[in-house]
Amino acid sequence: MSGLGIENLEKIKHRIRAADYLAVAQLYLKDNFLLERPLTPEDIKPRLLGHWGTCHGINVAYANLKSYFGDDPNFSFVLGPGHGFPALQANLFLDGDLKKVDPKATVNAAGVEYICKHFSWPDGFPSHASPYTPGIITEGGELGYALANAYGVVLGHPEKILAVLIGDGELETATAIDSLNLKNLLGGAKNGKILPILHLNGYKISAPSIYARKSEREMNELIRGFGFTPIWIDAEDIESFQMALVQKIEAPFYILKSEKGEGGPNRHQDAHQIPLKDPKTNPEVLKQLEEWLKSYNFVEVFDAEKGELK
Repeated sequence: MSGLGIENLEKIKHRIRAADYLAVAQLYLKDNFLLERPLTPEDIKPRLLGHWGTCHGINVAYANLKSYFGDDPNFSFVLGPGHGFPALQANLFLDGDLKKVDPKATVNAAGVEYICKHFSWPDGFPSHASPYTPGIITEGGELGYALANAYGVVLGHPEKILAVLIGDGELETATAIDSLNLKNLLGGAKNGKILPILHLNGYKISAPSIYARKSEREMNELIRGFGFTPIWIDAEDIESFQMALVQKIEAPFYILKSEKGEGGPNRHQDAHQIPLKDPKTNPEVLKQLEEWLKSYNFVEVFDAEKGELK
């Protein structure tokens, strides 16, 4: 497990920036993946298919968990909102996990081109998490089952630790909210540990989420009623996330607050899928996309020759 020094916190921030960039590039680009020249309409995919709004929060969670647990073979990350697949694939790419199942996903400039060009592409990668994805135990197009599946994995395996990211819209499903009761059925020394993380970004596909409109006191009482201890985390405060993971709490329930579409040109429900709709045909929107991608300064945080984060 990594320490909380400034150097490590900076590495986490760099990883988030790199993963955010790769998520956006997967959604939009079919060429010019490192922005070595100004974007042109020919660089943009003919059909834009995927979801951006939840990606930054996924990257924040993944980067912090990866930093804390390192390469512990008993730790796994379970993604509830599988429509945020560009973020998950970006992280699997950066760690070299994707290369283990697809040799073309090399962790270098060629690999960046490969995963970006082939995201939501014929014979390429799907727009949602799928069984092909390393470590996936939930299907990406159907919300609500991540927590129940995770409890099934730790059943009879006390050595396992599973962090489960749950979307705030996802928690409105009957399956997800009822799965919180499994804590009382599957607790104890004979089973592994579950770390639920509610990604509270405020919005579902086209409307505010119920839980984002509850007060902090209401949320705390709800979570405590299921037997968990609520721990609130500001997604932009990396140190607070790491400190939350360090705390020795029997049954933590992390509430990760972020803004939907954070880092992009739009927020809230407008950011759920493709924030910039027509960069291929609208020069002004193309310029906005280029500025958005450049804001991450990808080459500053990822060495495309060495294939590693800086």
